[in-house]
Amino acid sequence: MTNREGLHYVQYHSSKESTYLSAIRQLISNDLSEPYSIYVYRYFLYQWGDLCFLALDEQENMLGVVISKLEPHRGGPMRGYIAMLAVQKEHRGKGIATKLVRMAIDIMIERDADEIALETEVTNTAAMKLYERLGFLRSKRLHRYYLNGNSAFRFVLFVKESAFTSRLGYDDENDEDENQPELPPSA
Repeated sequence: MTNREGLHYVQYHSSKESTYLSAIRQLISNDLSEPYSIYVYRYFLYQWGDLCFLALDEQENMLGVVISKLEPHRGGPMRGYIAMLAVQKEHRGKGIATKLVRMAIDIMIERDADEIALETEVTNTAAMKLYERLGFLRSKRLHRYYLNGNSAFRFVLFVKESAFTSRLGYDDENDEDENQPELPPSA
């Protein structure tokens, strides 16, 4: 998919690891506060490379990347996870991050995700606005979550109503009187 500025988006493929991996690492290390080892990148890219997307210019320079995964969460819902998102500073504000995240969300939904989660630093207001525009809700604050001592917000996008209602303790299928707790008689 190419736009009028020559920007195009591609799905990561392991056959291009030698081309993309060093550029991914460089872009993310410039943008994110966490120092990720090569093994962290390979953990995501080897197992869920098809859930990762790149924004490239006409010369195939990497302008942005999103790295994601999808797996059952604690034996419950299928949880998508956006692990890393980065866009070159000079290309921000052009919709690149939005497009990358939407591409990751779309493929996770196609693969039956119930919810999609992520964390971002409490100081990263641009990222928080992006995720909120896309429908993510702040789930909790994680005190001193990052190695630099910064706290994070966990955001969750509930893709299926069942994921949202189960978080609230509701279950439509078991909404019959015999399954309700017995209340004491009123005085």
